[in-house]
Amino acid sequence: MADATTRVNLDTEDLKLIDRYWRAANYLSVGQIYLLDNPLLSDALKPEHIKPRLLGHWGTTPGLNFIYAHLNRVIKSRDLNMIFICGPGHGGPGMVANTWLEGTYSEIYPDISFDGEGMKKLFRQFSFPGGIPSHAAPETPGSIHEGGELGYSLVHAYGAAFDNPDLIVSCVIGDGEAETGPLAASWHGNKFLNPQRDGAVLPILHLNGYKIANPTLLGRSSDSDLQQLFSGYGYLPIFVVGSDPMDMHQQMAAAIDHALDIIKDIQRQARTGQAPTGMAAAVPHWPLIILRSPKGWTGPKEVDGKKTEGFWRAHQVPVANCRNDDGHREILQSWLQSYHPQDLFDNKGRLKPELMALAPHGERRMGANPHANGGKLRIALKTPDIGDYALEFAQPGAIQAGATEVLAAYLRDVMHINDIDSNFRLFGPDETASNRLSKVFEATQRMTMQRIESYDESLSADGRVLEVLSEHLCQGWLEGYLLTGRHGLFTCYEAFIHIIDSMFNQHAKWLKVSRKLPWRAPVSSLNYLLSSHVWRQDHNGYSHQDPGFMDVVANKKAEIVRIYLPPDANTLLWVTDHCLQTYDRINVIIAGKQPEPQWLSMEEAKKHCQVGLGIWPWAGTETGETEPDVVMACAGDVPTLETLAAVSILRQYLPQLVIRVINVVDLFALQSAEQHPHGHSDAFFDQLFTRDKPVIFAYHGYPTLIHRLTYKRTNHQQIHVHGFNEEGTTTTPFDMTVLNQLDRFHLAIAAIRHVPGLEDKAAEALQFCHKKLEQHYDYVREYGEDLPEIQNWQWKIN
Repeated sequence: MADATTRVNLDTEDLKLIDRYWRAANYLSVGQIYLLDNPLLSDALKPEHIKPRLLGHWGTTPGLNFIYAHLNRVIKSRDLNMIFICGPGHGGPGMVANTWLEGTYSEIYPDISFDGEGMKKLFRQFSFPGGIPSHAAPETPGSIHEGGELGYSLVHAYGAAFDNPDLIVSCVIGDGEAETGPLAASWHGNKFLNPQRDGAVLPILHLNGYKIANPTLLGRSSDSDLQQLFSGYGYLPIFVVGSDPMDMHQQMAAAIDHALDIIKDIQRQARTGQAPTGMAAAVPHWPLIILRSPKGWTGPKEVDGKKTEGFWRAHQVPVANCRNDDGHREILQSWLQSYHPQDLFDNKGRLKPELMALAPHGERRMGANPHANGGKLRIALKTPDIGDYALEFAQPGAIQAGATEVLAAYLRDVMHINDIDSNFRLFGPDETASNRLSKVFEATQRMTMQRIESYDESLSADGRVLEVLSEHLCQGWLEGYLLTGRHGLFTCYEAFIHIIDSMFNQHAKWLKVSRKLPWRAPVSSLNYLLSSHVWRQDHNGYSHQDPGFMDVVANKKAEIVRIYLPPDANTLLWVTDHCLQTYDRINVIIAGKQPEPQWLSMEEAKKHCQVGLGIWPWAGTETGETEPDVVMACAGDVPTLETLAAVSILRQYLPQLVIRVINVVDLFALQSAEQHPHGHSDAFFDQLFTRDKPVIFAYHGYPTLIHRLTYKRTNHQQIHVHGFNEEGTTTTPFDMTVLNQLDRFHLAIAAIRHVPGLEDKAAEALQFCHKKLEQHYDYVREYGEDLPEIQNWQWKIN
C-alpha cells in the first residue's frame, strides 16, 4: 500500500479563504444559539435581540465547522461523492450553518432565504417553538443521523458505504460519543468493508477533551496510546493537533489529502486485482483522522473569571445570561464581532461571492447529496412469487414444518434476483443458521475481510450476510443501508432484540418526522424477523425468555409500526413478502423455527393476512346463525397450537359447546381504524369477538398489551388473556406454557370457568385437565421431556 502521495500546502490566499468560510459558519452557529434579531449586528446588541431561552450547544460546533469547510475543499478539488455524518450529539448549529452557506438549506426551505432576512429566520427557528431541534435531525439537509442519542454515527457510516462503491462517508465521532458501547464496537466495521464493491468510510475522531462536565477518556489519552489503540483496530491514524487556526488549517488540509490518497490506493488495488481476495482476503488499513482542538474553539476564553474555551463550560451556552446581564451581552457582542461579519457577508446578508465559490455545486454539496436522502435512490426490491414456496397439505395440522426454514428458500431467491442491483442484505448476530435460515448460503455467504481458514464454512469477502455478535452493529448497519436507499432484513433471537430498544426508538422517531417532510423521499422499511422466541427457549432458560419487544414497538406512532405473529409457514411467507415491499415503516415479525403444525393453505393465508385476523371455521363448532358460547382467540404460533389443542379437549368432552376460533396475525388489527391504519371498525370487531361472550385469548407476549389494544372495545371486560407472565427456566417446551398457564389444559379450564353455567356440567373435562397437569408435572421432572401425547399431538376433527 502506498504511504502518502500528494500533500497539499495551502497558499496564503486559499488559507485566508478557508478561514473566512470557517468563521462564517461559526458566526451563524453562535447566532442560532443566541439571536432573535439584529443578525448582522447592525446595532449594538440589546436585550430584545436575545432569545429568552438559550437552548443549544456550542462546544463541539466549531470543530464540526472546521471539518466541513475542509471537506468542501477536497470535494471540489477531487470531484468527490461524499456525505457527512455528524456524530457529536449537539452539533446541530454547525450542520444547519453549513447547509445554509452552501445554498442547500434555502433551496429546501425557500422561506429561509439566502440573505439577511433569511439569516434572521435561520437564527430564530433554531431550538425555538415551531422551529427545528438543536440536533442534526431529519429536518437537517444532508443528515441521515439523528444526533440526539450518542453512539451510532460510525455504524451508520459503514451501513451507508456498503454496496456504494463511489461514495465516501465522512463520519465525525465526538470523544464523548466514543465512550459508548455501540461506538466502541463500530470500529470493527472495517472488517466487513470490501473495497472492491463498497465505498469508503473516513472516520474523523474529534477530541475536544470534555463532555458535559468531565474530561473524556480518549481526550485524556496520549497520542502514543491512541496510535496503538487504533492501529490495533486496523486503522492508520493521522493526527491534527493544536489551536492556532492557520497552523490547524494547514495540518487538516494535509491530513485529509493524505487520507484520501490512502483510500484511493486501497480501492485501486482492490478493483484492479492487485489486492488479495477470496480465501486470502485481508483487512485493508483504512485511514483515520484524529483531530485535537479546544472545546468551544474561538469562543470566549473566560466568562465571569472562569475558564471556558478548552473546558467543559463551553459545552452548551458559554455566556448564559445575555438578556439580563449587560456584561454577558458585551461578551456575546465581542464574540460575534471577532468573526468579522462584514468580511463575510455583504450589506444584504449574502455570503460574499469569493466564499460562495468555495462550496461544491449541485448534488456534490453534502447537504444535497442524494445518498443523504436515500429514498431518491431507492429502487423497488424484486421478490419471487411466494406461491413457489407454499406448503401444501390435505387438511389443517396434517404436516409439521419449521416456518423459518421454509422462509429461507424465499430469502435465498430474493438474494439471487437482486444480485445485480446489490441492494439487499441480511443482518444478524451470528444466528442465521441457528434460526434455520441456512438456505440463504446457497445464494451468498457470510461476509468477512479477515483471514479465512480452509475449514471455515460459508465465509467470503463477497458475502451478503453480515453476522457479528453485536445487535447494535446489525441494527446500525441496516439503518445506514436503508437510509441510503437499499433494502434489508435483521434476524435476531427475540429476547436479545431488546439490546437495541433505544436504537429502534430513534429510528422510529426519525421516520415519524421524515414522513412529514415533503422533500424527504420514502426509504425502505426496517424489517425484523424475531425467532428462537420465548416459547422455544426452553433449553437456554430464563435469560433467553422475553417477548417484551412488542410492548416497546407498540408505543410508537401507528403510521410507523407493525407487528405480525404468523402462525405457520404460509402466513410467514406472505407477511415477509409484504414487509419487504413496504417503506417508511418498522415491521416486526415473530415466528418460531421449530417444526410446528401447518394450518392454512397459501390462498387461505393470503386472505387471512390481508385482513389481519379472522375466524377459522374448520376449528370451531359453529353451524348456524347463533353466536358462540365462547371465543377461543390466539396470536402467535405456540399460542395457536395450544388453543387448537384446548379446543380439541372441549370438543371431546363438551360437544354441545359452541366454540369460535379466531386467529390474529396482525396485532394492530385488534385496534380501531381511528387508532391504527390496520385497525377495524367496532362493528367488525363485535361481529368477530361478539359483544358479550367470554373470549379466552392465548397471546405470544405479555397479556397487558392485548388489554391495551382492545380496551375501547365493547366486550373488553370479557377478554381473558393468557400469555407470558415472567415465569421461565430451563425446562421442556410444553412446561414453559404450563408455567405461564398458556397451555391447552389451562386454556380449556379458563373456557369452562368463564362460560356461565358451564362449570357445573364439565366435571369430567375439568378432572381430565387437572389430572393431565399433574401427570405432566411428574413426567417432565422424571424423564426430562414432555409427555408422549404432547409431543405427538395432532389436530383431528372429532
